[in-house]
Amino acid sequence: MKLLLLYCRAGFEAECAAEISNRATEVGIAGYPVFTKDQGYVEYHLFGDALELMSQIKFRSLIFIRQWVACLPVCSELPTQDRISPLSALVQDLPQTAELIAETPDTTEGRELQGFVTKFASAFSQSLRKNGLMLSRKQASLWRLHLFALSGREMFLGVSPVKNSSRHAMGIQRLKFPSHAPSRSTLKLEEAWHWFIPKSEFDEALGGGLTAVDLGAAPGGWTWQLVQKGMFVTAVDNGPMNESLMETGQVTHLREDAFRFEPVRPVNWMVCDVVEKPIQVTELMLDWATHGWAEQMVFNLKLPMKQRYKETLQCLDRLKDGLNEHSIDFKLSARHLYHDREEITCYLDLRKA
Repeated sequence: MKLLLLYCRAGFEAECAAEISNRATEVGIAGYPVFTKDQGYVEYHLFGDALELMSQIKFRSLIFIRQWVACLPVCSELPTQDRISPLSALVQDLPQTAELIAETPDTTEGRELQGFVTKFASAFSQSLRKNGLMLSRKQASLWRLHLFALSGREMFLGVSPVKNSSRHAMGIQRLKFPSHAPSRSTLKLEEAWHWFIPKSEFDEALGGGLTAVDLGAAPGGWTWQLVQKGMFVTAVDNGPMNESLMETGQVTHLREDAFRFEPVRPVNWMVCDVVEKPIQVTELMLDWATHGWAEQMVFNLKLPMKQRYKETLQCLDRLKDGLNEHSIDFKLSARHLYHDREEITCYLDLRKA
C-alpha cells in the first residue's frame, strides 16, 4: 500500500503533514502529503510501502497524529444500493483482521455522518465474517480494519497495527466531564495521565498521599484531578481557587507568580497550564528539573499560530539539551491531546530507572 491516512485535529493538518514528512525522512522512506485546511486528516502518499513505514516508527512517539491507517486508494462513487460488495472485494487485498472500526473526520460534517457510518459498519462487518473475509472476535489479529467515511459514497479502507496505533476510534480518548470539577481544563490532565502513564503503573505514579504543585492553578481544574487522586496540593496562582476544593483540606493556595515560586521541598508531581510563550514555559520546566524540585511533570506549551511544529521541536530540543547538559536521566513525551486546542501537553519523568 502506498497511502498512509493520518487523523488530526481540524486546523492542524500542516503540523501533521510536517511531522510525518520529517519522521519518514528519518527512516529513509520518501513521500508527500496532500491535505486541505480544516479537513481533519492528511493523505501521505508514499514511494515506498505504508506498512513498512509504520514498522519503522513508534506510534506513541508521534505528537500531532491521532491515528494512522495504511489505506487503499479512496473508494469514490460507491453505489448507494450496494456499498458492501465493492468494499468487500477490496478487503481481500488487506491483511486479515478481527475488528472493524467505523470512523469519520473530526469535523462538523464528519460528526453528522457518524450515525450512518456506525450502522453501515455493523452490516459490513457481519457480511465480512459471513463470507470468511474477517476473523471472529475471539481470534487474535495483528491488524485492525478501518472504514473512514468522507460521505455516503466516498470511503477509505485500510488497516492499522494493533500494537502500534491508537486503540480508540478516531484516535480519540473519550472522557466524561466530572460535574464537580471547576473547569473543563480538568480533562486535559486526566487525558494526559491516560496517554502517558500505563494503566499498570497508575497506583505507583498517582497513588494517594503524594505531594504536588499546580502552577497557574486557578480556578482549579488540574488541582481537582490531583485532589481526586488523594494528593496534597500547593496551588500557585494570583487568581481565586474554587471554594469546594479549598474545603477538602488537601489544597494550600499561594497567591504568587508561577515563574517566581520555589517549593520549600521537592514534590512528587508538578503540573503547569499557564498561558505564556512556550519557550518561557520550557525554561521554567528546565529550572524545576535541574533543581530536582519534582519527580514527574505534566505541562502544556501554548503554540503560536504559525510554525507550530517548528516551535514544538525547538522547545523539546531545548529541554532535552538542558537535561543532558546536567546529566539528568529522564523520559520526555509530548502529545496534542484531544482536549488540547492551540497547545501540546508534555510529560517529563525524572524518577530514577
